[in-house]
Amino acid sequence: MTPSRYGDRRRIRIGILGGSFNPAHAGHLHIARAALARLRLNEVWLLVSPGNPLKDGRDMAPLAVRLASARAIADGKRVIATDIERHFHRRTTQNTLTKLHMLFPCAQFVWLMGADNLVQLPRWNRWMDIARHTVFAVLPRPTYNHAALAAQAAHRLGPWRMRTRSATALAAMVPPAWVFLDVRQHHASATAIRQTADPGRKTIARKPTTPAAPGTKSPAKRTVKAPPVLAGVAKPIGSLRKKAATAGPRGKREKPATSEKLDGLQALIVTSLEDDKAEGVLAIDLAGRAAFADRMVIATGLADRQISAMATHLEKKLREAGIKRVQIEGLGGSDWVLIDAGDIVVHLFKPDARVLYGLERMWGSEFDEPAVQTV
Repeated sequence: MTPSRYGDRRRIRIGILGGSFNPAHAGHLHIARAALARLRLNEVWLLVSPGNPLKDGRDMAPLAVRLASARAIADGKRVIATDIERHFHRRTTQNTLTKLHMLFPCAQFVWLMGADNLVQLPRWNRWMDIARHTVFAVLPRPTYNHAALAAQAAHRLGPWRMRTRSATALAAMVPPAWVFLDVRQHHASATAIRQTADPGRKTIARKPTTPAAPGTKSPAKRTVKAPPVLAGVAKPIGSLRKKAATAGPRGKREKPATSEKLDGLQALIVTSLEDDKAEGVLAIDLAGRAAFADRMVIATGLADRQISAMATHLEKKLREAGIKRVQIEGLGGSDWVLIDAGDIVVHLFKPDARVLYGLERMWGSEFDEPAVQTV
């Protein structure tokens, strides 16, 4: 049953899973089914948004196409796809939820979101009003969970977080109230699906700055490489090495360094980091998989001062070992410091940033995310 744009007075529990659904996929259905079971909901609505102000509209399929993809995964009974939001004058989440509460005054609504959205929640319009008027449930997403629970929104709303075992009572709670559900994660991604369908290339028409003279041809369309899409990354990435690292495996090195040299350099780096009390030191072999380096070392520091000391000490030891050109980017309060030693690049993260960018998962499928801690 599709929700009426004029509302009704049914006394039911409804989960709202809003988004672009560009396209809808098995991960959305997994979230809907998990919410139905864990929150004891009667229905989950896949609320297909006409547009998302936080996303680039150039890569957005038409609303009718996205709605059709959502209906393809819904059953029309308990999981229902709807474009009711297109009838609202304003399309912010806060306004949409206010309208739904007015149109369906007897329903108990639960806003459903992935952990990636909890990270960026403070960027939403009047996000605290959303929490004050609608209870919500957060579902885990690979590589985002620890960052989400350490982010601004989780800290600000910490006093109103419910225990997971009390999740069945969430819909009847008076907001603010929220819960992080410890359900199985699903790795489907709309971004990955789009990139698989159109692997990284877009055609962009370049408009001339002045009108073409009569009898001359207009500038031809140029095919340019699309930049990597980084879901959940709220700020731009600076260096080419960082962009290459977050773009994932691609390319080959034409002249890789000898294995003995790399092993020795890697051992020096790991020892230096461990001497400075770095946590989670991890070395990844990139030989044959990356064009920017043969090895990658990732480590975590807990504070700016510790990361700064790790980078400074490592730079000194690399120069003493004969590496003449060592470049450092990100010192001075950054969550991500990169040390470029040529054949080996070193990434020093704060804990939240390391989870957010997820280089381990991107460059080595054998490295999985730790289990979500629940309360």
